[in-house]
Amino acid sequence: QVQLVESGGGLVQAGGSLRLSCAASGRTFSRYAMGWFRQAPGKEREFVATISWSGGSTYYADSVKGRFTISRDNAKNTVYLQMDSLKPEDTAVYYCARDSRDRAFILSGAPGGYGYWGQGTQVTVSS
Repeated sequence: QVQLVESGGGLVQAGGSLRLSCAASGRTFSRYAMGWFRQAPGKEREFVATISWSGGSTYYADSVKGRFTISRDNAKNTVYLQMDSLKPEDTAVYYCARDSRDRAFILSGAPGGYGYWGQGTQVTVSS
């Protein structure tokens, strides 16, 4: 069983930065792409960013491109989301998730393609 634990959320002013972390249990972390998603109150869960199992490829939602950076450290079983130039519309619960496909070559932003999810961490951006 894989467990994912997010941390690093909090309250920040618009224009500020936060770095989210997601620590994964197990010995297969390096074989799977990892993703970040978010869900604001009253809205559907939406894709934010994903990174390949090797870390060599990344893919971002248009709404965060150029402001957010996803990275991973396979030695530490951890994936990160660096969030800069934050806006009030970035306010949401942020979730990390593990792709269901072993060593996938094509990155996916579809929530249905991720089999394990963390409990989420709240990010609030004040104006």
